[in-house]
Amino acid sequence: MSKLSHSLDSLNPQQRQAVEHTDGALLILAGAGSGKTKTLTTRLAYLIEEIGIPAQHTLTLTFTNKAAAEMRERAMALLESTTQTPPLLCTFHKFGLLFLRFHIHHLGRSANFTLLDSDDCKRIVKKLAPNLTPQRILGYISSCKNISLSPESAAAHAHTPESKALHRVYVEYEEFLRSKNMLDFDDLLYLTCEILAANEDLRNETSKHYQYIMVDEYQDTNEIQYRLLSYLTSTHNNLCVVGDDDQSIYGWRGADINNILNFERQFSNATLIKLEQNYRSTPQILQVANALIAHNTRRLGKNLQSTKESGQEVEIVHSQDEAQEGSTIATIIAKELGQGKRAQDFAVLFRLNALSRGIEEAFNKAKIPYKIIGAMRFYERAEVKDLLSYVRLVHNLSDDYSLLRIINKPRRGIGKKSQESLESLAKVKQMSIAATFAAYKQECAQALGQKNLKTLEGFFAKIAELRALADSDKLAFIDALEEWLDFSKEFSTLESVDRIANIEEFYGLLRDFVVHNPDEGLQDFLNTIALSSSSDEQGGECVSCMSIHSAKGLEFDNVFVIGLEEEMFPLYGGGDELQEERRLGYVAFTRARRKLYLCSVESRFVHGKRRFLRPSRFLTESKLTQSNLSRTINTIPNGNQTQDIKVNDMVMHKVFGTGRVCEVRDSGGQVALKINFGGNERVILESFVQKV
Repeated sequence: MSKLSHSLDSLNPQQRQAVEHTDGALLILAGAGSGKTKTLTTRLAYLIEEIGIPAQHTLTLTFTNKAAAEMRERAMALLESTTQTPPLLCTFHKFGLLFLRFHIHHLGRSANFTLLDSDDCKRIVKKLAPNLTPQRILGYISSCKNISLSPESAAAHAHTPESKALHRVYVEYEEFLRSKNMLDFDDLLYLTCEILAANEDLRNETSKHYQYIMVDEYQDTNEIQYRLLSYLTSTHNNLCVVGDDDQSIYGWRGADINNILNFERQFSNATLIKLEQNYRSTPQILQVANALIAHNTRRLGKNLQSTKESGQEVEIVHSQDEAQEGSTIATIIAKELGQGKRAQDFAVLFRLNALSRGIEEAFNKAKIPYKIIGAMRFYERAEVKDLLSYVRLVHNLSDDYSLLRIINKPRRGIGKKSQESLESLAKVKQMSIAATFAAYKQECAQALGQKNLKTLEGFFAKIAELRALADSDKLAFIDALEEWLDFSKEFSTLESVDRIANIEEFYGLLRDFVVHNPDEGLQDFLNTIALSSSSDEQGGECVSCMSIHSAKGLEFDNVFVIGLEEEMFPLYGGGDELQEERRLGYVAFTRARRKLYLCSVESRFVHGKRRFLRPSRFLTESKLTQSNLSRTINTIPNGNQTQDIKVNDMVMHKVFGTGRVCEVRDSGGQVALKINFGGNERVILESFVQKV
C-alpha cells in the first residue's frame, strides 16, 4: 500500500470527501482540532499523485513560514516520486515576492529592488515626519495598501488635520521608495495586485499556470488577499480554501470574516464540506465551546463532536481579586506537578497582556517555572519601564539613566543630539544632569537652544512638583503623574489596547501599594518591583503564559483562561466586536485537551483603578452559570462600588475584624478609608470591607 493510500484510508468520511473533491470552488469548514492540516496536505498529494496534476501547476498559500514548512514536509512525505519539481507552498507575501522578481518591470521598475524591514521603514518615516510617531504613520500606510488605496486615491479619504498629515507622508514615502527602488512588506501584495489588475494577458497566463490553488486559514484573509485570489482564479474556479469562521480573531489587524462567510456567493457553484469531528478535546470542553459560539449570529454554523472519551467537567475558579486568582492557579498547578504532571502541559491564557502581572508574581512566589510567550514579562515592557523611570526620577533626581530614558517620552522635542549635549556637559561638571541643568543654565542654553531650555525647565519643574506631592500625599502624586503623561500618541492603533492596558495596570498597582502600605514610600515600591522582576528566565519545562491571540494553533492538556469579567473578556460589549470577542473565547476554550479552568474575580484594576466587576457573560452563554448580569451595582463616577460609608461607621474586614471609620477620602476616584481596628489604624480600600 502506498503512503498516500494509507493516508486516505485514515481519513474520516468528510475529510476524504474534501480530498477527492478536486474541481470547482471548495470551502472546507474545519473546526478546531478537526485535522485540517492533514486534510489539506493529503489533498495536495492526491492532486499530484492520483490525478496527475504537475506539482508546479499547484499553489498552496499559508500565513506563516512555519506553517508552510510543516505542510510542505507532510505533503512531500506522501509523494512516491521525489524527482519531480516540488509544489509551490508558501506564504501570500512570499508568492508576491516571487511574482515581482519576474514582473515588476510592468511598473517601470527594476527586479533588483531592495525589500525593507520594519526598522528600515521606521528610519525613513522618522526623517520625513520627525513630529509624528513612526508606528502611526506606518500603520496608516499599511492600512491604505491593504485595501488597495494608492497615495492618489487615499487623498479623497483624508479629511481631518491628522489624516491629511499622514497622507502627505504617504505620498513622500512612496516617492522615496520608488526613487531608491525599494519595497516594503505590504508592497509584495499591493504591487502584485496592481500589475495583475492592469495586465489582462499576464493575469490570464498566471491563472492558467496555477490550475489548482489552496489556501489555509482562509478566515484570516484580508481585502487585498481576496483580490489576489480573484485574479489567480480568473480563468478557472479550482480554489480550495480551508478555514473556520468561528476562529476569525484578527479583525483588528484587517482580516475580513466576510471572505469566508460569503465564499459560496463569491465563487460560483462552490461546495461546502464541514469537518466537525474533533480529535483534541473532551466532550465536556467541546460542550462549553459549542454553547458559547452558538450565540454568534454571523457564522456558517457547525457543531464539534469529540472523538475522545468523557473527561473532567469544566471548572469555574472564582477569586476575590487578581492576587488570589494567581495564588489559586499556582496552588492547583503546584499540586499537579507534585503528582508527576509536566509543567509544559499547563497554559494560562488572557485577553490582555497586562493580566499576566498577577500570574507572574504568583508563579515567582510559588517557584513555578513559566515563560511568557508572544510578549515580554510585565516589568520588561517598554511603557512599564518608562513609568518606572518617572517614579525613579521623582525619588532620585540624580538617576541619569532613568532621566535619559524618559526625557523625550512622550515626545517633547528633546532629540538625541540634545540629550548627548546634556550628558557631555554633566560629565565635564562631574554632576548629575539635573544638577548641571540647575547650576549652569547659561551653558545648557548654549548646548540646547532656548526652545529646548524652556521645555526642560518645565519638565524639571513638574518633577519637583511631583516630588513634593510624593512626600505629602502619594495618591495625589499618582493622580498628577497620570494626568501629566499621555503616551497614547506614541502607539500604533494595533498595539494601543494592550499598551494602554499595561499603563493602567501599572497605575493601579501603584495605587494599591500606596493604600495598603501607607507608611512606606516610593523607594519601598521600587524595591518591591525590583524583587518581583529579578527572577531568572526559566529554562527547561515551563508553564506557558500567553494572550489568546498568541495561543491560536496551540494545544495543552490543562488550560486556565483568566480575566472572565465584563470589560475584560469580553473587552468590547456590542456588535461585530462582541462577536469577535466570542470567537476569541471559543479559540481559548478549544486549546484545552483534558481540563479547562475558567477564572473570574470580584475586583480587578480597570483603567488603573480597582473596581468590582460582573462575571463575564461568556460564563452564562457557555451554560456554566445562571445569569447574574442584570443585578444592579451602585457606582460613584469612576465606577467603583460604594456602600455609602461615613466617618464613625463600623465596618468588617476579613483579616483585621471590626473597626471604626476615622476618615473617608476619594482620591482620583479611589475610595480609601482610614479605619481604627482596636487601636491600630490602617488605610483600606472601601471595596475590601463590609459595612456592619
